[in-house]
Amino acid sequence: MNKIKVGVAGYGVIGQRLADGVALQGDMELIGVADVAPTLSVRALKEKGMPYKFFTAAPDNTAALEAVGIPISGTLEDLVKQVDIMLDATSAGVGLKNKEIYKKYGKKAIFQGGEKNAIADVFFHGYANYEKGLGVDYLKLTSCNTTGLIRAVDCIDREVGVEKVAITIIRRVADPGDYHRGLTNALQIDKAPSHQAVDLMTIMPHVEATGILVHTPVTHGHIITVVMTPKKDISVDQAIAIFEKHPRIRVVSIDEGFLGNASLFRYARDLGNPRGDMYEIALWKDSVVKSGRDLMFAINIPQESVVIPENIDAVRAAMQMQKDRTSGTEATNTYLGIGTWKKQ
Repeated sequence: MNKIKVGVAGYGVIGQRLADGVALQGDMELIGVADVAPTLSVRALKEKGMPYKFFTAAPDNTAALEAVGIPISGTLEDLVKQVDIMLDATSAGVGLKNKEIYKKYGKKAIFQGGEKNAIADVFFHGYANYEKGLGVDYLKLTSCNTTGLIRAVDCIDREVGVEKVAITIIRRVADPGDYHRGLTNALQIDKAPSHQAVDLMTIMPHVEATGILVHTPVTHGHIITVVMTPKKDISVDQAIAIFEKHPRIRVVSIDEGFLGNASLFRYARDLGNPRGDMYEIALWKDSVVKSGRDLMFAINIPQESVVIPENIDAVRAAMQMQKDRTSGTEATNTYLGIGTWKKQ
């Protein structure tokens, strides 16, 4: 079997996890990663023995990289020449510049949620519109919150249909280790509707959505409350059963000890997951209630890792490795070990 050759541009919060995720895929080969400077992530890569080849995206910084002993395998262009597809996890706006390199060498690319929609041919989600990504040159992923939200909305939609959703996102203000956004003893609200609601409608245009976002002075995870109007009336137990079938949704309860975002982060670490990551969103069964026909529930979004499976799905779709959402997402889940705990 010829493996699909993949490169990762940007070795930061998302890029590290993308590299690890690709390396786990039995039908993909990680050719290398690229970044611009000897960041802590790059230094950690060296300390771990350079499991991935490193390419510089800023040749002018070669001396700084060499000064700390980072072995350089070439430039970003050298990496692009060797791959079938690039996963671009660079800072917002950089992907657009990198796209010119990808186009120059006729290579496909996957971009992250921070880029403008215009950068890609298709705004992509592995479960909601996998088939639209088949054979497409440039795909853009949804943001962390939108990715997790769509998982929950899409699985109900496929069973009974969804008419509309209204969301409130309780959003962490910064990632762990960030210093560019200071934590303050305050909550900050954005103008409505939130981009996550708008993005959901772009991916699922048949669903009406709106939402409010509140920045919260924490660093681990987001919590989203969802009010959903299904097209067919279903019970709380029926809704929970639908959620429980989804491989990328972990249904939890307060009685089990999952009191909030910190409980889930700790549980991921107790499981031995690298960096305390969890690919699944968590959905509290204790939060699923009804008001008339409307369903209300709450989900937790592990912001640093939740988009990794959908990125791998995007590679599968763009390279036409699997031709339908079921086989594509199942292959990703198998290699990442997603859902194995449901079988125990």
